[in-house]
Amino acid sequence: MDNIAVVGVAQTPYERCKKEKTYHDLVYEVTTTAMKDAGYGLDDIDNVIIVSNDFLDGRTISCMAVGEAAGAYDKNISTVEGDGTFGAFYGAMRVLGGFKTTLVVSHSKGSEGNMKIITNAMFDPIYQRLLGLEAISSSAIQANAYMERFGASEEQFASVSVKNHQNAGNNPYAQLPMDITVEDVMNSRKISDPLKLLDCSPISDGAAAVIIASEEMAGKARTKPVWIKGMAHCAEDYLLGDRDLTDPKALRDASKRAYEMAGVANPIDDIDVVELYDAFSYMEPLWLEGMGFCDPGTGPAMAEKGITAMEGKLPVNPSGGVLSAHPVLVAGLARIIEAVLQIRGEAEARQVEGAKTAMAHGINGPCGQSHCVWILGDEK
Repeated sequence: MDNIAVVGVAQTPYERCKKEKTYHDLVYEVTTTAMKDAGYGLDDIDNVIIVSNDFLDGRTISCMAVGEAAGAYDKNISTVEGDGTFGAFYGAMRVLGGFKTTLVVSHSKGSEGNMKIITNAMFDPIYQRLLGLEAISSSAIQANAYMERFGASEEQFASVSVKNHQNAGNNPYAQLPMDITVEDVMNSRKISDPLKLLDCSPISDGAAAVIIASEEMAGKARTKPVWIKGMAHCAEDYLLGDRDLTDPKALRDASKRAYEMAGVANPIDDIDVVELYDAFSYMEPLWLEGMGFCDPGTGPAMAEKGITAMEGKLPVNPSGGVLSAHPVLVAGLARIIEAVLQIRGEAEARQVEGAKTAMAHGINGPCGQSHCVWILGDEK
């Protein structure tokens, strides 16, 4: 693969409701900030990817409403309706295909819709949608299956929430920095058994952007290029009943492909920091298993033992993760941005010392139907 790099990043602070800003405002803010970060002008951007969703935006062909705010006038423009990691994947492919630079921008205002109604539309319209399944209830099914198979406990999931909300205290962009205990999580309001309020990510508004450049253009950037060492995505079956929800096969396959591309032989030793998509507390240990950092069923112990803490062997979500801010479609792109900041050494109070190789991750579909994995490094 040709050498390509992330050279510009930007994200807004994530909040419960950004009533004073439109989608147009948010996209313009992160677009101009990412270009300033890279030291590029509008003429240096020759391709734009907009990540949006008609259901979330409440309008048809929602990407058209923000194109000019992303500087896409008279440029090649493409759209992705999915998580920001998938949009960035497509943007990277565009650069590998001949474009010198690609701007990838994603926006979300969860406050302007009913997330249960919107995520209910993920499911089969004939047999499953009428059951009322949506993101939370389907994830509760997955959490129960995981507990039943491996004997994981609610307290172990709660320890993940404690860690990530505490990490968010070091992140000025996070929505929910909190100093909480396992008991606080266990005593929080039950949402869908076994998931409680503090096991769940919040509704969030925000936007993010990254600029991906060829090796030639990366050399002209103001910032230190963060090189894309490996990336892959895979998807599983659509119907939940056709999948083993305790075995994230798509994530395992995507991780294996990304590792091979990046030359990662032993993930736990070769990767310095992980930013993964933890929409619910149980997802962190399950995804870590799928990524090959530990054996099936052993993920919950990693947070308990401090392995995934900031000072642990494998810091996971030093930003606070998605549990601390969940702008849908933006959240995965934020994971890439946080990984980039770690490798640049610009993550401030959430910086993992000596981070040279980072992993970023995003998901699409119910219960992690599809996964996108990125390996980023400080060297070509």
